[in-house]
Amino acid sequence: MKFYIYGQNVSITEAMQKRIEKKLSFLEKYFIIDDETVANVIVKIYPLYQKIEVTIPTKVGILRAEVAHDDLYAAIDLAVDKLEDQIRRQKTRLSRKHREKLALAFLEEEDVIEHDEDDEVVRTKVVKLERMDLDEAILRMEMLGHTFFLYKDAETNAAAVVYKRNDGGYGLIETE
Repeated sequence: MKFYIYGQNVSITEAMQKRIEKKLSFLEKYFIIDDETVANVIVKIYPLYQKIEVTIPTKVGILRAEVAHDDLYAAIDLAVDKLEDQIRRQKTRLSRKHREKLALAFLEEEDVIEHDEDDEVVRTKVVKLERMDLDEAILRMEMLGHTFFLYKDAETNAAAVVYKRNDGGYGLIETE
């Protein structure tokens, strides 16, 4: 794993860099990290506290933690704990079978939502569809904290959307 450690209002010392690298390299036991994986770490020093932001884009999604604490080394430990918790939650979600829930969800009626004429588009975003299976799409959606995720289905090679339902299940929209 490559480490990019930046400091705002502070210069990163060798001791800080070694501590951050040691703690974050411990995450490699949870999932496969290749040499090209980059861990972006930003250390910010404020008058009353220190803040650390860690972002690690992986093949299964983005891991991100942000912690503020009186002690920088305690903040590093808490950030690693948050990242470990994210990884554990995603592995648990992967172990469940999502396809059965999706099949049952489509048997239920869909709710119709009416929109006002005053609704307008506020933001436009262009995304590149990545080829993946349904379980990986659900994992990425959950890791990003979104309610839907657009991807290219590995089986059909067509665009698809997986989304969270209000009843707690997942929905899938496939294109022809």
